[in-house]
Amino acid sequence: MASKLNRLLLIVLISLIPTLLIWTPFVFRLKTFWNIPLKTEGMATIVANYDGPLYLVVAKTFYQPELIKQFPFGLPVEYYAAHFPLYPVFIKLFAGLFGFPYSMLVVTILSSTLAVYFFSKFISDYVEEKDVLWLTFVFAVFPARWLIVRSIGSPEPLFLAGLIASLFYFKKQKYLLAGLWGAVAQLTKSPGSLLFISYFLFIGYSLFKSKALKKFDDLGTKVNIGKYWGLVLIPISLIATFVIFKIRLNDFLAYFHSGDNIHLFFPPFQIFNYSSPWVGTFWLEEVIFVYLFGILGLLKLIEKKDMVTAWFVGVFFFLTLFISHRDIIRYSLPIVPFIIAGFSDFISKKEFKVAMILIIIPIYLFSLAYISQNTMPIPDWAPLL
Repeated sequence: MASKLNRLLLIVLISLIPTLLIWTPFVFRLKTFWNIPLKTEGMATIVANYDGPLYLVVAKTFYQPELIKQFPFGLPVEYYAAHFPLYPVFIKLFAGLFGFPYSMLVVTILSSTLAVYFFSKFISDYVEEKDVLWLTFVFAVFPARWLIVRSIGSPEPLFLAGLIASLFYFKKQKYLLAGLWGAVAQLTKSPGSLLFISYFLFIGYSLFKSKALKKFDDLGTKVNIGKYWGLVLIPISLIATFVIFKIRLNDFLAYFHSGDNIHLFFPPFQIFNYSSPWVGTFWLEEVIFVYLFGILGLLKLIEKKDMVTAWFVGVFFFLTLFISHRDIIRYSLPIVPFIIAGFSDFISKKEFKVAMILIIIPIYLFSLAYISQNTMPIPDWAPLL
């Protein structure tokens, strides 16, 4: 029991310490760090980072149009349908203790810790016990974009916690828990639907493969698909979200009418169209490396015969090829923990550990610079408090 508690404490520290280090220069209102200019508004800089304030609006209004119009952002009420309800619900839950802005950060910290915890359980199936905490540390800080979103107001940590937990329990054949955690992911962000699609494809492929290998006389054998019933909680939660939109916004499909929030375009690789409104630059060579590591990670998972995870990564990665948005790494974050699992053998090696000693510095500096500059203009904080 003591060893389990010690391990849990280490996981909490692995999750918490990097975020506290990110916050430190802002808490002390440093004008510069390592010659990098920083904003000096204190923790207001953290709270103001995109899209945290928009989730505060949802937390305070729960999609009521007449209340949304009182906020100073000038966005149409339909725009907020792109911000799914579970993260704002948790913000509202803790707001009585911390106030809305700090409640948002508390929820982010708690859900980040939950994501890191479930990653440690998930990765235990890939590496020896002695390497689990190391892989968990790598996931806690890499890539920098992940460290950033779990240090500001963001639904991604809760979303990833749901994804990782769902896949973990699915592989353990605990399908009800897989469905429950999948519903958590779905209620947090719209791409949660890809998890259900991946399960559907994996189960269908597995059934087809098992039938194809059976003798002719055995083809009539019944297949027990009832054991997967818990997975329907995922699409049910999506329907429930749309029902909320119907009640509040009078539009069941409000998410699809929320404006320029769905960045999927045909043909693939439209991210290299520098004239696209959410791209706006031709400095995009690193996107090629995102695609490279994505496909290599998928192939490594297939090599490890982890087919259910491979199906999810494959479906998600395929759709990222059609995303035209400069922040492609943020859109790819849901597959990061599983790409790390695919490369777990290499990441466990001494060479990678040596490399991380150097890489941790630019991860930190990039995170500070990004957070300092990625803030929403907030002319009046009063409605958000």
